[in-house]
Amino acid sequence: MENKSHALAAGAFVLLVSALLVALATWLTRDAALRTVYEISTREPVTGLQVQAAVRYRGIPVGKVLSIDFDPKIAGNVRVSISVDDSTPITESTFATLGFQGVTGLSFVQLDDSGASTVELEPKDGETPRIPLRPGLFSKLTDQGASAMAQLEETTRRLNALLAPEQQKALLDAVRNIGHAAGNINQLSLHLDQLLQGQGGPGSVSAPQLAQEVSATLKALQATSAEASRTVQEGSRAASELAQVAQRLRQSGGSLDKLDQGVDAMQLTGKTLNASTLPRVSKAADDVARAARRVERTANNLNENPQTLLYGAGTVAPGPGEPGFTAPQGTK
Repeated sequence: MENKSHALAAGAFVLLVSALLVALATWLTRDAALRTVYEISTREPVTGLQVQAAVRYRGIPVGKVLSIDFDPKIAGNVRVSISVDDSTPITESTFATLGFQGVTGLSFVQLDDSGASTVELEPKDGETPRIPLRPGLFSKLTDQGASAMAQLEETTRRLNALLAPEQQKALLDAVRNIGHAAGNINQLSLHLDQLLQGQGGPGSVSAPQLAQEVSATLKALQATSAEASRTVQEGSRAASELAQVAQRLRQSGGSLDKLDQGVDAMQLTGKTLNASTLPRVSKAADDVARAARRVERTANNLNENPQTLLYGAGTVAPGPGEPGFTAPQGTK
């Protein structure tokens, strides 16, 4: 009967301690800050964003994500509900973007303000106020990269069309015609020189014939020059477009620059993760394992001897060879 009363007292004590621990955890995790609920509706993908994700205003934690679902007002849009501290300066010009936490792939909501308005964002007609979501860094890189690739593809297509066999043949014919025109001009100058000097002979020509030859030569030269000019202009335009695309890719703040910055940020985050976060996580896991073993050992001791909660573990009887050891009765 006495053992049963001890076990009952031990069980009641364990339940009391468990209730105190639950109450302490609830008190420590309470959120006494006043918060305001806002909504974000967007067609942009929200990959990596989860409920309870952080909401930051210019890097300062100010709230968390409450829910993620489809917008019932705009078909195809995603609605994200967030709660933000009342002390956060949310205005009508405040906008949101999605940020990424290192290399984990998890996202958080980043709030910022363009400064165009100082009017506080408030509910209208009893509806939850909405904050617009702008494309993030990776979305801009994707869009600009696709645009640059489309322009590069178009320029390459024009270059291929310019260097097609028929275009090469036209360019060679234009050069050949220019050579013929130069020869005709040379022959014309000889005839003109003979005419001016009044020389006669079997190779001399009359003035009307000379005028006809001059007119025909000039027409041929004009046509050849126009054809060569068109060919050169097409090549110059294609080369200029290709140079513009290359300049956009190389310029400061362009697609390559932003992609390089993103890669550097990911490398820095990876180094920070390997240098500090992972060792701390490993140490915390070891501490949790040791604590679990201690709890298991304590539970086993309580299961075998529950009265130790009331009377303590007591002293251990000395063993053979230790001072104060007494052999059990009846041993030989």
